[in-house]
Amino acid sequence: MNERLDVKMLRQRIVFHGWVQGVGFRYWARHAAGLYGATGWVRNNPDTTVTMEIQGTREQIDNVINALERGRFINIDYMDVIDLPVIETERSFRTLV
Repeated sequence: MNERLDVKMLRQRIVFHGWVQGVGFRYWARHAAGLYGATGWVRNNPDTTVTMEIQGTREQIDNVINALERGRFINIDYMDVIDLPVIETERSFRTLV
């Protein structure tokens, strides 16, 4: 018997503070999102922070964050996190400039 499990999708805007620009953060975020099946976008901010909107299951989002924290030169001091409405039509993760 096949039962469909309803998996709760989340969307969060996360602002990363620390050593997060000029260290491959956006590249690694896009790579990790693709690896774990999350969607959204990432961009550098003028104040040296990085903003990411990420959408997926709690596990997918946590896996992407954990991958970023393991980044070779990335040093996240703290994150500001805001929950957002899910965008049902979003199908990819991209880097914004």
